[in-house]
Amino acid sequence: MIPRIETINEKKLVGIRLTMSLANNRTGELWQSFMPKRREISNNITNDLISMQVYKPTYFADFKPTNEFEKWATVEVTNFESVPTEMETFSLAGGLYAVFDYKGSSNDLSIFQYIFGTWLPSSEYVLDSRPHFEVLGDKYKNNDPNSEEEIWIPIKTK
Repeated sequence: MIPRIETINEKKLVGIRLTMSLANNRTGELWQSFMPKRREISNNITNDLISMQVYKPTYFADFKPTNEFEKWATVEVTNFESVPTEMETFSLAGGLYAVFDYKGSSNDLSIFQYIFGTWLPSSEYVLDSRPHFEVLGDKYKNNDPNSEEEIWIPIKTK
């Protein structure tokens, strides 16, 4: 699987976040909390949902399944003028990303093993310390083998 390489501008995101680890995965709890409230966001740019992970700089260098990170359930908005109660804002810095068009269950983590274990080491890029995110569009179906999403990995040239 060969990604497309894209440079994006800053994105303004509104949503909610939880601290979790792979060993203590709270993704279901996060999205169950966000989905009923997402209609309160009035200035979203698209209907796409954005699942974002914010990792500490040492997260991958000293990787353990118990390492904690922030996971966000968000949508992209035009501005931060109208933020619903109990939600937060996040300015996602622009930059270079490897974008993988993934088809398969969101529970199948082998795509990430491929990205970090095979593609990245043999590419002309290294991981950048910006957030990672997935765009969950119209073809996304949670835990369905026919689900489609875009996986955005922050990169910089070696």
